[in-house]
Amino acid sequence: MIEVKQLRRSFGPIVAVDGISFIAAKGDVVGFLGPNGAGKSTAMKMLACFLSPDEGTASICGHDILSDSIAVRHSLGYLAENAPAYNEMTVAGFLHFVCDARRIRGTTRRQALDRVLSLCSIESVYHQTIDTLSKGYRRRVGLAQALVHDPPVLILDEPTDGLDPNQKHEVRQLINTMAKDKCIIISTHILEEVEQVCNRAIIVARGRILADSTPKALTEKYQCSLTEVFRKITATKKSA
Repeated sequence: MIEVKQLRRSFGPIVAVDGISFIAAKGDVVGFLGPNGAGKSTAMKMLACFLSPDEGTASICGHDILSDSIAVRHSLGYLAENAPAYNEMTVAGFLHFVCDARRIRGTTRRQALDRVLSLCSIESVYHQTIDTLSKGYRRRVGLAQALVHDPPVLILDEPTDGLDPNQKHEVRQLINTMAKDKCIIISTHILEEVEQVCNRAIIVARGRILADSTPKALTEKYQCSLTEVFRKITATKKSA
C-alpha cells in the first residue's frame, strides 16, 4: 500500500530526508521513530503530498505522489504534527467543510460523521468553536478529519500528543481496531506506544533509516528495552 523509493528533501544546506526507502502493506502499523530533527515529519509531509521531494518518489495504493497526487489524497488520511484547523469554526462546521472538500454528501456524510464522532469521542464538543477546545480535543478533531472518508492508508504524526492517559489508551485501541484493514504510519516519541500498537519500527536519524524491524526483534537483538535500543542506534549515528 505504501512504497517509498529513495526520497530526499533538503532545506538549503540542511538535508532533512536523505534517500529513504521502505514498503508497508495492509495490516502494517509502522512506528516511525527518531530524535527531533531526524526528518520524520518532512518524510510524512512528502507522502501526504504537502511537500515535493527533491529526488525519489513514493506511491500510495499504487498512486504516485508526483504524477497522481489527487488520487493519493483520496487514498489516505493525514494528521499533521500540529493538527491545523480554523479556530473560528465549530467542530461541526470544520468537519462539514472537510466533507465538502472530499465530496462526501447526503446519507454517506451523515454516516461518516456519526462514525468519527463516536470513534474520536468528540460528541460533547461538536458545537463548540475550535478555539475553545483543549489541546487534547483539538487533537481528536484532527484525527476525526483524517478518518472521515475511511481511507485505506493513515499517516499520523504524533496522534496522542496532548492527550491524557485515558485518551491515549482510547486512541491506541482505535489504532489496533483499524490495523487489520489499513496501512498505518505513526510518528511518536512514546516508545511504549510503539510496543503496544506497531508491528514494525523504523528508526531514522539525520534523514536516514538506521533500523527497520519488529519491536520484538530489535529488543532481542540488542538485549535491552526499545528505549535503550533507540538511544544506542541514534547515539551511534550522532557520534559517527
